[in-house]
Amino acid sequence: MTPSRPSDSGRSAVGPSSTLSAADLLGEALAGVLQRPVRTMLTMLGVVLGVGTVVAVLGLTASASGQISERFNALTATEVTVRPSAGGLPGENVTPAGSAFPADADARASQIKGVRSAGTYYALASERVGDITGVPLPGASSRQLPVIAASAGTLPALRATLDGGRLFDAGLDRRAEPVAVLGAGAARRLGISRLDRQPVVFLGGTPLTVIGIVGDVDRKSEVLAAVIVPRGTAERLWGPPGKRDEPARMIVDTDLGAAADVAAQLPLALRPDRPDALQAVAPPDPRSLKDDVTTDLDSLFLLLSGVSLAIGTVGIANTTLIAVLERTGEIGLRRALGARRRHVTAQFLTESALIGSVGGLVGAAVGVLAVVTVALFQRWTPVLPTTVAFLAPLIGTLTGLVAGAYPALRASRVEPVDAFRH
Repeated sequence: MTPSRPSDSGRSAVGPSSTLSAADLLGEALAGVLQRPVRTMLTMLGVVLGVGTVVAVLGLTASASGQISERFNALTATEVTVRPSAGGLPGENVTPAGSAFPADADARASQIKGVRSAGTYYALASERVGDITGVPLPGASSRQLPVIAASAGTLPALRATLDGGRLFDAGLDRRAEPVAVLGAGAARRLGISRLDRQPVVFLGGTPLTVIGIVGDVDRKSEVLAAVIVPRGTAERLWGPPGKRDEPARMIVDTDLGAAADVAAQLPLALRPDRPDALQAVAPPDPRSLKDDVTTDLDSLFLLLSGVSLAIGTVGIANTTLIAVLERTGEIGLRRALGARRRHVTAQFLTESALIGSVGGLVGAAVGVLAVVTVALFQRWTPVLPTTVAFLAPLIGTLTGLVAGAYPALRASRVEPVDAFRH
């Protein structure tokens, strides 16, 4: 029996040999999605979280990577530190003066092209120095202040700024003159604010004339709370560095871009007899640092976004499959009215793709909002790859298609007779 040809005024949506138009398909899918709006929104939540996480992660990592270049400033990029190598036997790589660095370490380092200033320093153990006072009266209150023995090039390498007086030079260091320079914090604690009267500090009863007060430094801010004495003076008064003193180190201030080359040459220039006795630490390459941070953040958060998308996919698949079971009678009626299997498959695929697309759009908006919000709080410049924002809805659509593939295939296999029996 062949169905009668419908009239133009009452044409059915689907006939035995007709095709389903895009407008009809979209209308049917939209009606199916809106039948249960609460469940649809809960199903969409997984896609929103997944796509939003993808957009937020890529945007935040791009924004954070931009800040790394700004924070890795010229000060950090021009600092090289030299210290004794680890693993050597005690005393094995020590010079006759009791330090891993030679007495003319400053001059040797300064001969390297690209070095602006360099100096060695070490902190003396408090029991070696004794009480520190600012007045020569018996019973005067003493202070426990750090005492740093430094060569003449140390404070220039730290880029020290004076509040008054002068720094000691190589001549005072070489002659072991009884002088000292105070950090601003140490000067306040000792009650010294003026240098015109040639104030004296007493370290274990030994008087040292204060010739300068350091108001600020760009590096190693701990020296502002310390008493800095020439290295030659410290060795004359208390002997060479002992086991309880901190190991001597060298700080080197270089020209911009020269730090890596300087670090490679320093051990040999300082200790040609034992270059392996010293280890020079150059600042990391900002480009590799930026790439490493970006890669680590992308790997971590993209894994989380992948999990969110997987949860969203399972949620859409589960909801679509339940809809197929609930709408078995409807599917059977459509098949009885002439809908073919491809029509049923297309309808349920469109429904799941529609859920995924809307979820992708909402997720992209949430991700962009998260990037802008975090950038505002951190005072960053928000950076978002434009391709990510445009591809986010496509990711949601693909998620919906993948999730709806099996339920749509199952719906297409429903036979009218079995549907009516069910």
